[in-house]
Amino acid sequence: MDLTANGRGLTAVATAPITIRPWLPASILFAASLTFAIGSTWDIQWHSDVGPDTFFTLPHLFIYASAAVAGFVSLAVILVTSSAGRAGRRVDSALGGPGIGVFGRTFTAPLGYMVAALGAASFLLFGLWDLWWHSLYGFDAVIDSPPHIGLFLSSTVTSVGTVIVFAAVRDRRWGRLGALFSLAHLLTSSTVTALAVQRLSTGTVRWTVAVTAFMVILLLVVGAGFLRGGATIVAVAGSAIQAVFWWFAPWAARTYADAVGLPMREHIRAIPATPALIPFCLIPVGLVIDALLRRTEPGTVAAGAARFLPALTGALGGAIVAGFAPVQNILIYDSHLSPAATIIATTVAGAALGALGGLLGQRFGAMLRLTASPTEVPA
Repeated sequence: MDLTANGRGLTAVATAPITIRPWLPASILFAASLTFAIGSTWDIQWHSDVGPDTFFTLPHLFIYASAAVAGFVSLAVILVTSSAGRAGRRVDSALGGPGIGVFGRTFTAPLGYMVAALGAASFLLFGLWDLWWHSLYGFDAVIDSPPHIGLFLSSTVTSVGTVIVFAAVRDRRWGRLGALFSLAHLLTSSTVTALAVQRLSTGTVRWTVAVTAFMVILLLVVGAGFLRGGATIVAVAGSAIQAVFWWFAPWAARTYADAVGLPMREHIRAIPATPALIPFCLIPVGLVIDALLRRTEPGTVAAGAARFLPALTGALGGAIVAGFAPVQNILIYDSHLSPAATIIATTVAGAALGALGGLLGQRFGAMLRLTASPTEVPA
């Protein structure tokens, strides 16, 4: 794989650029990500309110259709750009980012679509594993089975590719907003992926909460690093997704159960399972991150202090997310307050992972800016 290839060196002379409009495949890719969010939220709520399921259900159709659509649109763009490169036509980096030479430059794949295609391909492989898992063990009793975690990780890779695709068009408003909205979708989906570590929460630290804090801070700081005020926009968009799914998840599970003639569980409270995993404090944390990271701009603080500010900001944000989690559980589930030792230990773990998320997020945000086409873009 050659990260320097752009398709123009494959023939002697580069002629007119290809005419495909970047917004069209980007919009389809984003729609595929939203389709996965709908299907996964619906499926998890089904597990909570109705019970185990089989492989062939309507929510699963949404989930696997999302991977198929993302894979096909990514493959189509890769084939178009590869053909254009061999014909000597210029491949604009606005179409998914800089080109990557694959298989000895046999193909020229835009970075964003290459990442999305890899995620879609691995998703289908994990889907085959999930089908085998169902055939071996029957109904799914839990959501965090190994194939399911693999499916969510694969969807995360596809979502990262979607972010890159939009970030490559940062000089246009739809590109900037698309990147931030894609980050918001990635944030809300990552809270489910954090369930992979819930079986580690046997001591005083609730690692699911700490990992959720890490993912939230990482993606909010990426938004802030990509665009001024980006953390707040990502947080608002994530909260909007949470609000929509808060209504949608119980309604979809009940409606589908009625349609197929299955009863709901007894004494269910119809609490939205997936939206309940998303922190309620996204917007305050986003505002804090934007306010503090604005001080890293040249001339605001000393260079030495600015170097540590992302980590300190991430630690503060991670502590807020982890510290507020017990309060959120009380509000949603009417549960008792966790022991003080658990709250303190989880908050400290959230702060530590938040600091790491702040450091990584700042660098990933800067990397997103580099994927943009070489024109002057707003700060």
